[in-house]
Amino acid sequence: MAKETSKRHVYLEDIPLDEAQAAFQAALAAAGWWQPLEVEEVSLAQAYGRITAQAIWAKLSSPHYHASAMDGYALRAQDSEGATETQPLQFTLVENWDTPPTEPRPIRPVNTGHPLPPWANAVVMIEHTQQVVLGNGRSGIEIRASLPPWHHVRPMGEDMVATELVLPANHKLRPVDLGALAGSGHATVPVYRQPRVAIIPTGSELVAAEKVAESGIQPGEIIEYNSLVLAAQVAEWGGLPTRWPIVPDEFEAIQTAVRQAAQDHDLILLNAGSSAGSEDYTADVVQSLGQLLVHGVAVRPGHPVILGMVGSDKVTRGQGDKVTDAPVTPSPGHPVTLSPGHPFTPIIGVPGYPVSAALTGEIFVEPVLARWQGQRPFQPQTIQATLTRKVNSHTGDDDFVRVAVGEVNGRFVTTPISRGAGVITSLVRADGLVRIPRFSEGADMGSEVTVHLYRDPRDLARTILAIGSHDLTLDLIAQFLAERGAGRLASANVGSLSGLVALRRGECHLAGSHLLDPETGIYNQSTVRRYLPGEDVVLLTLVGREQGWLVPAGNPKKIAGWAAAAREDVQLVNRQRGAGTRVLLDYELGKLGIAPEQVRGYGREEYTHLAVAAAVVSGTADFGLGIQAAARALKLDFVPLAHEQYDLVMTRQTFESERIRPLLDLLNDDGFRTAVAAMPGYDVSVMGNVVTVNGR
Repeated sequence: MAKETSKRHVYLEDIPLDEAQAAFQAALAAAGWWQPLEVEEVSLAQAYGRITAQAIWAKLSSPHYHASAMDGYALRAQDSEGATETQPLQFTLVENWDTPPTEPRPIRPVNTGHPLPPWANAVVMIEHTQQVVLGNGRSGIEIRASLPPWHHVRPMGEDMVATELVLPANHKLRPVDLGALAGSGHATVPVYRQPRVAIIPTGSELVAAEKVAESGIQPGEIIEYNSLVLAAQVAEWGGLPTRWPIVPDEFEAIQTAVRQAAQDHDLILLNAGSSAGSEDYTADVVQSLGQLLVHGVAVRPGHPVILGMVGSDKVTRGQGDKVTDAPVTPSPGHPVTLSPGHPFTPIIGVPGYPVSAALTGEIFVEPVLARWQGQRPFQPQTIQATLTRKVNSHTGDDDFVRVAVGEVNGRFVTTPISRGAGVITSLVRADGLVRIPRFSEGADMGSEVTVHLYRDPRDLARTILAIGSHDLTLDLIAQFLAERGAGRLASANVGSLSGLVALRRGECHLAGSHLLDPETGIYNQSTVRRYLPGEDVVLLTLVGREQGWLVPAGNPKKIAGWAAAAREDVQLVNRQRGAGTRVLLDYELGKLGIAPEQVRGYGREEYTHLAVAAAVVSGTADFGLGIQAAARALKLDFVPLAHEQYDLVMTRQTFESERIRPLLDLLNDDGFRTAVAAMPGYDVSVMGNVVTVNGR
């Protein structure tokens, strides 16, 4: 019988993160899952990245004989005593190998890696010898320096001695480790079995990325990519992921998929359906097949996480290869008591929002996979950094804030980037996470915070941190710098004024700005003087660009001119306070005597040109002010209104520093200038112009 689609499943409870993790670990331990998986023997060719299940001891010494380290001649070191440049010694070439030759000074040719004759204990390099004919007519070798014992010889066991420890248990195998194992006589290595993880995406609105690439996408459809992210995470953490086909929002279909996955997987990740909507069945499915341990964790993003244990008709346990035939039929209201050997498989209900899904993997999945492979949970590198903006946080939750990080004037600074749980690009651009503990209500601007890094700290020393107005050219700069290995650009879009404030406080290397002075018609100079008084500042022009109305294709409402903002039949989407685009809008409306309250939608704010364009595309706004490139990107029409100048603002010290040099070189690069000019509405003729403000 189909599940009632109108039934809503509320959270069981919203518990702290550490309590949720402890509850899950206790259940795993009770079911025999909180220990490494069984051991298997794999060939060295398949062992890279695997974890050793026991200590590995050398079967052979390496090298297992005394070996020549050079091309040359083997001899007895004591026979060379007294040899000098002026009094060389002559040796007799011999073929004798096993028994000591009768000649007074025997010598025998050897190549690199060849074993030494038992009677020899040194090698002279071939370039340090001279072939001669001895008095008795035999061939000989002349040397002009004495040699110490074992000169140019790799003695037996130089690398490893038989029975010596090669690798400890619980060691992740690197390329060099495989060589050491082979060199010590091993062809296989015992490792922990890789965890098998089933990833089941659910949602009737989901479509596979492959289908979208072939036939496009319709309104209301959502591209399914969480399973790609989760599978890649599982693989990175040593597991074997299996991506399930998309399962529709139907209780029986999801239940069947989970039951099947439990038959031959160690962990199930059931993606989406973990919230409290009418078609969110994850909690009900878990309860129907086993025990629901946690529904709702006090973390953001990732609030509606589900943790549980489910059974199947036939489950392979994590200890050995025992198969238990024991169907699980818990009765309503009577949770299953978990015990060692009981045929239960752990399941995690992963939230559907992309950022929540990825962070759920880091917080809950990685520690389990690490444990099953004899490892400690991953601990990222951390740094202390100064927070450039206040972060507000929900009082009862641990908040994981994505941040950009830069090294400015010898100290690390960090600025929050987009916090939406559905903004996967915020994780792509993030340099790390700042964890705001529950009950702290956030962190103040200027406070020191711990950043858990996604990047190597050495990359931060090569990062140019830009805070200020958004422009598509910044993305091109980041692309070109990365392609050429010339550094890295990280940017945060907060508006022109906020960028100048950040620059004044020493929180960035440069600020993007396009602030018009209504009195002079000149961009940026007067505002820079006001916000950075006395500071020697350089305005480096990046581009000239067109600003205008972004309107739907065909401009159905015939929006034209600045006065259109006051029409009662249209809805505007605005930029945030302090953005240069908003300053321009206010300036032009002021000239026409149009007050903000006369503009429908004036209070709705977005932080980028593309976000404004997206609002128009979605139909939630009829128009918005932005650049022509944003209109082209989302197939909108563009009504040109003004030409403006976009500058990169920085101190003289930064302008003359080596850190900024790759960016300056880029502005003179023909390939870069061509790429910018190809974007509609951009003028590169002004690119690279320099104006000094407050210079001394």
